[in-house]
Amino acid sequence: MKPLKKLLVENEKLVHSRMQKVESHVQRQMGNWIQNTVLLIDCDVPFKYKRQKMYQSLKGARVDLIYYPDTEQVAGFDFEVMNVIKINRS
Repeated sequence: MKPLKKLLVENEKLVHSRMQKVESHVQRQMGNWIQNTVLLIDCDVPFKYKRQKMYQSLKGARVDLIYYPDTEQVAGFDFEVMNVIKINRS
C-alpha cells in the first residue's frame, strides 16, 4: 500500500481518522468474503470493509481509519456509508 500522505494527496475524498473508539463490530459471510461493519462512538454512519477471513472483534478498541464517503441504495432509499480503505488498531 502507498504511504499515507501520498494516498491523501492523490484522492481528495479520502479521510484519515485516528484514535476512534469502536461501539459495534459485526462480521457477515457474503460469498467468499466476510463483510465487516463498524460503528464508531459519536458517529451515526456505518464504516464497511471486506476481508477474506474472520477477524477478532474490534468492539471497544481504538482504531485508525482511512476511508471515503459513499452512498448505498437499500430498498429504494439512499444511505450514507463510509468505505474503509485501511483500518488498524491504535
